[in-house]
Amino acid sequence: MNRNNELFIISLLLVVMAFLATACSTTCKLADNEVLYTGVKSLKYHEVDTKIDAGVKDNIFTAINVKPNNPLYSPYYRTPFPFGLMLWNHIDADATGFKGWLYKHFASRPVLINRVNPNARVEMINSILHNNGYFTSSASYKIIPSKNPKKAKISYDIQVREPYTIGNIEYINRNTPISNMIDSLARIDQYFQTGSRYCLDSLSAVRINITNYLRNRGYYYYRPEYIQFLADSLQDEGVIHMRLTLSNDIPNNALICYRTNNITATVIGDDIKGDEVPDTLITNRCKLIKWQPLHIRDNTIPSCIRTRKGRLFRVNSIDRTQAALSRLGIFSTIDIQVTPIDSITPSGDGLLDLDINCQLDKPWEVKFELQGAYKSNSFLGPGIKVGATHKNAFGAGEKFSINLYGDYEWQTGGSGKYQGGDFNSYEFGIESSLVFPRLLAPAFLYPSRRYTNWTRLSLGASIMNRPGFFKMAQASTAFSWEWHGSKYSLHELTPFKLTYTKLLSSSEQFDSAMIVNPALEQSFMDVFIPKIEYTYTYDADINARNHITFTGSVSEAGNVMSGIWSLVGNHSTKELFGIPFSQYVKGQAQVVWTHRLPIGHNLVSRVFVGAAHAYGNSYEVPFREQFYVGGANSVRAFAVRTLGPGSFHPEFRDRYTYYDQSGTFKFEANTEYRFPILGYFKGAVFLDAGNIWLLEGEDYRSGGKLEMKNFFQELALGTGLGLRFDMDMLVVRADLGIALHAPYDTGKSGYFNIARFKDGWAFHLAIGYPF
Repeated sequence: MNRNNELFIISLLLVVMAFLATACSTTCKLADNEVLYTGVKSLKYHEVDTKIDAGVKDNIFTAINVKPNNPLYSPYYRTPFPFGLMLWNHIDADATGFKGWLYKHFASRPVLINRVNPNARVEMINSILHNNGYFTSSASYKIIPSKNPKKAKISYDIQVREPYTIGNIEYINRNTPISNMIDSLARIDQYFQTGSRYCLDSLSAVRINITNYLRNRGYYYYRPEYIQFLADSLQDEGVIHMRLTLSNDIPNNALICYRTNNITATVIGDDIKGDEVPDTLITNRCKLIKWQPLHIRDNTIPSCIRTRKGRLFRVNSIDRTQAALSRLGIFSTIDIQVTPIDSITPSGDGLLDLDINCQLDKPWEVKFELQGAYKSNSFLGPGIKVGATHKNAFGAGEKFSINLYGDYEWQTGGSGKYQGGDFNSYEFGIESSLVFPRLLAPAFLYPSRRYTNWTRLSLGASIMNRPGFFKMAQASTAFSWEWHGSKYSLHELTPFKLTYTKLLSSSEQFDSAMIVNPALEQSFMDVFIPKIEYTYTYDADINARNHITFTGSVSEAGNVMSGIWSLVGNHSTKELFGIPFSQYVKGQAQVVWTHRLPIGHNLVSRVFVGAAHAYGNSYEVPFREQFYVGGANSVRAFAVRTLGPGSFHPEFRDRYTYYDQSGTFKFEANTEYRFPILGYFKGAVFLDAGNIWLLEGEDYRSGGKLEMKNFFQELALGTGLGLRFDMDMLVVRADLGIALHAPYDTGKSGYFNIARFKDGWAFHLAIGYPF
């Protein structure tokens, strides 16, 4: 650090210390009629014979949620040192030099009571109450001054009384096709029922729901404002009688049901020169105009069109067509135009022409990436990736890619007494894939045609070197299908995946560790892994506050091949190209539940369970297929692979015990409270529990077998704090885990068996959220 930097830091510290030491006033520049707003003192609901709706509470909180200066938990609490206000009060706005730099970057203008305008806030609250049926409820406020008369908080009081409900409902009853549909839809809409609370937002939702239905039944030009509600609140106290009616100024085209007429799709190349020649082709879905030369198959665009000539014109069909074309990833622009024509069908329906215009994008995409990689085993480090992708390999959106990559990684989780040591590794390899934007699979899979489904072929090879341990090579090839069963469910089936792993070399110390631990030696044998795997994912909102994600997978290796070998009479150890192949089954499931709280706060919980069992041709599940716990995405009070199996704990810990602590059964539960701090910075408080076990006991790792009587005692428990820098597209995370209970003997009795704080902590740096 040079002398100028030292002087700068010292000067900055002296300024801060001077402000704090002199108890610098934050109100000295305020005029006589100005009062500094220091937040909300309270927001109280006085509920009389009723409970206010939670959604209405959220809207009211939004209305009063004005951040004071230096907020901590807005709008109620502030940080104790209002540094920005101090600078604003004691440095002139036109200052130059160091003071000017401080003012420009850190000074903050005071938030005043008159700018918060509590009168306007109360009017907003009353409007919210009335719009939600609380016509006899009202809001008020008080200014609560502090010891310093130039500072004050605001207290809000809400008097809540019984809301008005919807009474009798009169429908349109005109006996026309469109009015009959509107009446039928209104009768079944949950927001428009006799006895439900009156709410303007709900009535707007009714109009939108009805309009969406009509526009998907041919009424393309219909709009929500054509539906009106007339209300009578004078007839009966506390009840609003409703009449559903149509606007008097509905245009004629909104009352006409339309059908699809001619569909024309035009596609041009990525490099327009002006001398292209059109080539017209009539298909069963559209008239296709291709401006040659270009590389696209004749059925690529027609296969994405989700409507047909003569069918009712549905808006969602147009949206699905646009989405299907976009998911191909081969067009730079997609434009869909709808044009009415003068003629009508014999039944009186209108006709709409559909014009689809697409321009092909550049086919090749070349990438050179310098990246920060983070893996689930807590390895973090820089990497480089060079690759090329052809986005339209065979003219129908097929993507062929090839990538070369290299990573240097080290294990995160510097920690206390009971944690593992650090070590690093490097890996380099090549990977290629060919992806088809359709399902090349038997019809029994029944994929939804609303979504693009995928078929993938992949091939790759890599070499991983862990200095002081081993060097391992791996090659794999796979064929898989991915398809959507619905909007919320995703299926992935890999009917064939073959992986070959070979231990190229190992250190003497690692060889000694494998001799001591036969299970470790078995898991590092040269082996083929012929695998079949199925994964199901369900991802959906349960309601406005709750989101759930379920992921479950089952896989098997070697069973089909073992059966074939047995049929030909081979009942001993079975080999492929002279090398044994692995035989095991594995299953795992995970549920993540997110409960949304107000103003960006979330409570997120996860439960994971998994099991694997080797048999037949194998004595041990391959090392890479075994489970482990600890690390930045697991029980964060412990470094990766420093727990289990069960109550097993090495008598002495060195670099090689890392490979002893894996198992064939895993249970883990986590919960995390996430909250905003300032801007991109967010915080978390978490509680983690989990461990791994062996389904079959071993002499070497005593205490490792799964036994239900010891299950809860052998669950490691930890808590901690986290800081996240969340830019949506990138999340950098730092977690400090604190151990509460270790599943092994630590020398201290009782459940909370971590002797000292410095012995039971772990720090993790990672990319992305843990779950």
